[in-house]
Amino acid sequence: MKKIFFLLITGLTVSASYSQEVSDALRYSQDNLTGTARFRAMSGAFGAVGGDLSSLSVNPAGSAVFNTNQVGISFSNQNIKNNSDYFGTQTSDKENSFILNQAGGVFVFKDRNPNNGWNKIAIGATYENTNNFNNSTFSAGTNPTNSIDGYFLDYANYGNGGAPVPHEYVNLNNNETLADLYRYLGSNFPNGQYPNLSGYSAQQALLGYQGYLINIDDVNNPNSTYFTNNAPNGKDYYQENEVYTRGYNSKVSFNIATSYRDRLYLGANLNVHVTDYRRTSSFYEENKNPLQSYETISNVRFNNELYTYGNGFSFQLGAIGKVTEALRLGIAYESNTWYELYDELSQSLFTTTESTAGSFSNNANPNTVNVYESYTLQTPDKWTFSAAYVFGKSGLLSIDYALKNYGNSKFKPSSDFRGINNEISNNLTSTGELRVGAEYKINKLSLRGGYRFEGSPYKNGTTVGDLNSYSGGLGYNFGGTKLDLAYSYLERKSNQGFFATGLTDGANINSKLNNVTLTLLFEL
Repeated sequence: MKKIFFLLITGLTVSASYSQEVSDALRYSQDNLTGTARFRAMSGAFGAVGGDLSSLSVNPAGSAVFNTNQVGISFSNQNIKNNSDYFGTQTSDKENSFILNQAGGVFVFKDRNPNNGWNKIAIGATYENTNNFNNSTFSAGTNPTNSIDGYFLDYANYGNGGAPVPHEYVNLNNNETLADLYRYLGSNFPNGQYPNLSGYSAQQALLGYQGYLINIDDVNNPNSTYFTNNAPNGKDYYQENEVYTRGYNSKVSFNIATSYRDRLYLGANLNVHVTDYRRTSSFYEENKNPLQSYETISNVRFNNELYTYGNGFSFQLGAIGKVTEALRLGIAYESNTWYELYDELSQSLFTTTESTAGSFSNNANPNTVNVYESYTLQTPDKWTFSAAYVFGKSGLLSIDYALKNYGNSKFKPSSDFRGINNEISNNLTSTGELRVGAEYKINKLSLRGGYRFEGSPYKNGTTVGDLNSYSGGLGYNFGGTKLDLAYSYLERKSNQGFFATGLTDGANINSKLNNVTLTLLFEL
């Protein structure tokens, strides 16, 4: 786990330690298909085509294909609908967002000397929203066996390097508040006495105990384990899970490329990445089992708010070669992205205990924002192989195939993240992405279409399933100005547990994304 530090914000002590998950690494390793309307209409199959502002994101040699200076801007409207199936109960939720999708320009410098083979240099700069995180998912249903108490029980019994969290860290002393102990746990572990105890694990145990979801088997035995106090004879827990995400992953690329006699094109990108991600989740559980003479839990509300932000760096190299005037081949390499990230996390737990004697509300809300020291995430590199056939001025057909091994994602320093890095290696795998695009020109009108497929990044193929996408669009050349419009449809299934431990049951989610992109281009 990461080391922690103190910070004071709006009167709250900020501390604690957060437990990364495989999905956190995957989030920043995947790129959505974004870019200009022409690029999106052809499903991004531009690795051997070039000549488009967004083609630089696939193969940086593509800027040398330009014959004139060009600047452009693109806007998108994205609508995503998530259909959920949780133990047979069907629910749905959707989110609509309007974003600045892409902007940039390429400037071409030509050498008119016919004896000089290297006759062109292109310099470009582009901005792309590589991933729009705006999303909303709602799942609800009746779980026949598992309750949220299992989440807190796992952290309490195994949070101290496989041993129970010491009882002294879940009991409040005289005049000590929940907020005091929650902050102390976050800022003081690991330490010499308990080197295997993470602050985050201890905090979860504290919340579960103070919320009456778990109890101690024998308070006088320091090695005694915890047990669940959530309706011992219960079953059929009604559960709801709401997840709202906001934010973006963006990339600013600085490009340079050159061509040799308009037959060989070479290019390079230096990329600066910025991420801003907010995730708000609210889990609700209701136990409708018969009341007992002793207190049991009747309902639970567990809230988590995560804010992750930071920046990163990567580079790209690429080449395009004209085998003939019609046939082009391309190859491109995108390096690992090295992110420096920061996390902030706040939590609250509210429960109601009931018995035949009455009901009581329990507030386990520390009102604390946990702020973590920075850490590094290394996302996997990627190879792209491309081919295109250009039918003179009538149109083209292109195909790209990209390879990326998501299992190579790593949190660093490795000594602090050995456990999660092993999980990433064991759960994620290498996958291929196929993109096919076509364009047909009728005078100044261009008609376009494309298809995209990406295999599941998970070895089990179900946690996040295969991606299928279809696209189409058109463009019109007014002379010095071009206007392009694209529509794309994407579908992907997933099944991720509500929590990483304890309550790992999750809903089957079928996500359908519709995107409309408009691009305005100017030739200078």
